[in-house]
Amino acid sequence: MDLLTYLDEYKIGSRLLFAGNLTRQPYMKGANYRISGDLTNTDNVMNNTFWIGVQPALTKEMLEFAATTIERYFGVNI
Repeated sequence: MDLLTYLDEYKIGSRLLFAGNLTRQPYMKGANYRISGDLTNTDNVMNNTFWIGVQPALTKEMLEFAATTIERYFGVNI
């Protein structure tokens, strides 16, 4: 099971990051832009980055729950 599915099962909100290699985003089709380098790192960010919920209404307990759930997924501190 992938991490985002796992987080969803525990009701931990996540979203894919809209960033990284913007030249691969549909709105860039047909746009005029310049590329510097091979964009390997931007592809990595685009394909391997996500957000979890971090808004002011979250309590310390909620944030700790999210952290320990992620640790459990990776087998950390078990």
